Amino acid sequence: MIIKQKTVKIDGIKVGAGNPFALIAGPCVIESEKSVMFHAARIKRITDVLLVPFIFKASYDKANRSSIDSYRGPGLKKGLAILKKVKKEFKIPVLSDVHSAQEAREAGEVLDIIQVPAFLCRQTDILLAAARTKKCVNVKKGQFLAPRDISNIIRKIEHAGNRNIIITERGTSFGYNNLVSDFRSIVIMKEFGYPICYDATHSVQIPGGLGTKIGGDARFIPMLSQASLCAGADLIFMEVHENPKKALSDGPNMVKLSELDKLLKKLLAVQNAVK
Repeated sequence: MIIKQKTVKIDGIKVGAGNPFALIAGPCVIESEKSVMFHAARIKRITDVLLVPFIFKASYDKANRSSIDSYRGPGLKKGLAILKKVKKEFKIPVLSDVHSAQEAREAGEVLDIIQVPAFLCRQTDILLAAARTKKCVNVKKGQFLAPRDISNIIRKIEHAGNRNIIITERGTSFGYNNLVSDFRSIVIMKEFGYPICYDATHSVQIPGGLGTKIGGDARFIPMLSQASLCAGADLIFMEVHENPKKALSDGPNMVKLSELDKLLKKLLAVQNAVK
């Protein structure tokens, strides 16, 4: 079945419908303003040279950390203020997660993309509130959902009058403490017409693999991200950090900043080959 693919615009960046892949990247969580500004500047420098459209990502609150002792971030107001500074200084779109309908309304004043986390992807009130901001809504498909189930989520957002939608594939639960990437899901979800993002770093997580922390295997990120472009992904999502071993969240499944340039060049080569 041939489905007309929609183009979604995010602050001048066009994604989907055959446009070049865009990169969503940044640290998992806002560790400090200094860290955020450093990573945004360095990633932007790399993407500017390679002409890769770039959207900065960092969470102001990681509400689903494994342990009560884990760092969550600076919170909504302080975090949004930092992300607003990134937008102003670097002239790039910004993305963060929301965890409630109220958060979505406040975050919509700053964010260019409102992201609904995988564990909350079916929460109707959050989806509707995110949609009503009129900002682009990126929904991460839950690890527990079949790809065709995403149609109900899309209908909820459309019901609120918003058709600026991105759907993210971030792996599927495979038994306990393991995720697998089934690239058929990208093909299936593209049948609904909206751009599809592949989350290359969360897909290599080992949930709960370190007891009180999430484990991961970052060596598979290059291969999986390249495969996702072959399957038709329109965006690539990567958490990037200068020193993943010292990251305050998701370190085992992050891309090291010094390796990003090389990886993006591989992805551009794949994109050109596929086209």
